[in-house]
Amino acid sequence: MCKIQIPEGATLDERRSICFDALYKMNLNDKVEKKDNLTYLSWSEAWKAFKEVYPSATYRVISNPDTKLPYFVDPNVGIMVFTEVTADDLTQSMFLPVLNTSMKAMRLQPYNYQVWDKKNNRYVERTCEAATMFDVNKAIMRCLVKNLAMFGLGLYIYQGEDIPSDSSDDIATNNVADPKKNTTRRAKTITAPAPQQPAPPVDRFAGIKNAINATPDTDALLDLYLQHQNEVEGNPEIKALFTERKHQLKQAA
Repeated sequence: MCKIQIPEGATLDERRSICFDALYKMNLNDKVEKKDNLTYLSWSEAWKAFKEVYPSATYRVISNPDTKLPYFVDPNVGIMVFTEVTADDLTQSMFLPVLNTSMKAMRLQPYNYQVWDKKNNRYVERTCEAATMFDVNKAIMRCLVKNLAMFGLGLYIYQGEDIPSDSSDDIATNNVADPKKNTTRRAKTITAPAPQQPAPPVDRFAGIKNAINATPDTDALLDLYLQHQNEVEGNPEIKALFTERKHQLKQAA
């Protein structure tokens, strides 16, 4: 249950909306830290604040059913982690790639990539080191914090995260196709939302929808389906997305 004053007779949706609004309006500016030109909210502070509103909330780190490890690997793309948070009988999902400090997707093996050296007008080579379990652990906990934002907590921190900005690479942009354009992420200056600001609408299935679209093949799609089978069977919209993605992957094969 939500540990916020709820008007008597409020519906389930009204109760969830009130709790979302309470979480969204929490001023977390004194709980965040900046690192590598990005802004982070520590998972311990986030979980503590979340439990103040949802004392019975739980979270789950989703493991790969084949390896029993808490991450999924595509050797050509990188490593992805997934979490789920359940509060007041509502479950939200989230996923996050394992990234290095330059926001490059880490893999099980190191690989090289190029960045543009604006000073010398040429490409230079950089190396993305292989991911370690420490990198995976950091990604899992950051995924959890992002998962909590689906309920409203610290959501304003993420707003505008994809606006054009300077790269965290010390020389250049990661956009090797056009060195004059830079579209990597920048930490946004945080301003706590005004108390009267209304909570934005929430798509409770946003996490699973994104996870479906991110599946690289039908085997990964099946694994994802089995993890969320009960939720899928009870929602025709999500089931249709699985079916559509299955057709897309078969056509692309």
